[in-house]
Amino acid sequence: MPESDLAAQVDDVRSVDPETFQARVEEDAEVIAAEIDEGTFDNPQAIIGFEYEFYAVDAETAALHRVPRRLLELIGFEKELGLHNAEMSTSPQPLNAHGLASQESEVKARLSAAEDRTAAEGMRLVSDAMWTIPPAGETAREYLLDSVTDRGVRIASNMSDSVRYHAMANTDADVGMCLDAPHVALDADTVMPESLITSIQPHYQVPHARDLPTYFQYALRIAAPLLALGVNSPFFPPSLYDDGADPAAILDDGHDEHRVGVFESVLNARDDAPGKVRFPEDLESVEQAIERIAADRTVVPMPVESSDRFDDEFAHFRRKHGTYWRWVRPVFGGATRSAANARIEFRPIAAQPTVRDSIAFQAAFAGLLESTFRREHPVRHLDWVVAKDNFYAAMEDGLDADIYWITNAGEETTDRETVFTDIFAHAKDGLQARGLTDEQAAKYLWPLRQRARHGVTPASWKRARVRERLDDGEDFESAVCGMQREYIDRQSETLIDGSFADWVGRGDTAMEREE
Repeated sequence: MPESDLAAQVDDVRSVDPETFQARVEEDAEVIAAEIDEGTFDNPQAIIGFEYEFYAVDAETAALHRVPRRLLELIGFEKELGLHNAEMSTSPQPLNAHGLASQESEVKARLSAAEDRTAAEGMRLVSDAMWTIPPAGETAREYLLDSVTDRGVRIASNMSDSVRYHAMANTDADVGMCLDAPHVALDADTVMPESLITSIQPHYQVPHARDLPTYFQYALRIAAPLLALGVNSPFFPPSLYDDGADPAAILDDGHDEHRVGVFESVLNARDDAPGKVRFPEDLESVEQAIERIAADRTVVPMPVESSDRFDDEFAHFRRKHGTYWRWVRPVFGGATRSAANARIEFRPIAAQPTVRDSIAFQAAFAGLLESTFRREHPVRHLDWVVAKDNFYAAMEDGLDADIYWITNAGEETTDRETVFTDIFAHAKDGLQARGLTDEQAAKYLWPLRQRARHGVTPASWKRARVRERLDDGEDFESAVCGMQREYIDRQSETLIDGSFADWVGRGDTAMEREE
């Protein structure tokens, strides 16, 4: 989009009256509450969906690569924050053996077709939590900070034409627009630093909307162990580290999932607690879920257009929800009345090394919600503060974190083997309750079981590769970039048909032996 057009759209956003916008949000909240009373948001069964983010790199050098907008349209992916990003959303499916298989097949089919198209353009789509090699001829700092001013409107040069994100730098919106991590500090004048990170986001539609708070409580308790299994961003682009930072200190002080900190420091107001991006509190009722979204601080009141979609009956609420940034969040939507749903969007998990690993998280998340809810698992009574502390401990230390857990037998424990034995037993139980065979459920969960059993995550794999390179005499930048190229090379062989377990010698052959 020409900069002048984007600037004009940002001006349109700045003209929206916040009080009028908020009044419409509150009216929409009443519409949703009334429809819940009518049973509109109930479904006969659980439904699953999936969002999957990627970034593009040069196929030869692994340097970050901008995706031409025409190519994005051709491969059927959606734009995300940065010009290097691409996002895929699957079609919602029932949670059963066919539904999960359909989710995996759709991701593989669309990604395989996209790979063919991007390869012809000299690019690869990468599934990873954070890019570390900037575009050729640019530093990461230059790429993230580059912006222009058009008629008084600040436009990030490498951000997609998402008016909402550009508007944050041009309104009274109170967001941090910075990076704040061990040995990393960056101040920006746009939210472009968020484009460092990519994620997967499984969705779970609850059968009965009024049960959403209970499912939500379980989702908060399982967030930490699933995050611990999925950590994948221990390193920033090397040039973003403080001048003179010691590589040993970076390795010792860094977090296993810096993606969490990036999202919070870029989008939260500075010195403001609680931030908009945070671990959410428990819900007492579905009405409270609606009220919290409606009452959340508005970052950018956006113009709203409506159509004859069902969820356009609460279009201002939907727009407000777009900046309701919580690591686990309730969603109310549906294009038609028959498709109306109340669901939980699970946002802690970074993009993973392979499709199989990504779908494993979708299966584990859905299976856990099914089983813990149905069996009234006692972990629901784990104190919320402990659940929150678990989450940030997992962010910092991955599988080495002390995660406090209550087993199905009521045992309080921090023993990793005990925690994950309980986790996988209930994930498998939930999948089997939805019709999967023992073998099918075990196969979906296998990649994550291997991580727990052997204490190896993508983050620990990356750390080990960097340490080896440093021990061999490479400087820090060469070590991180070399690791990143190895990650991309391994992924090129396993993204569609392999798993991370193949990278560490625990692939299908090992699975067959254990079965």
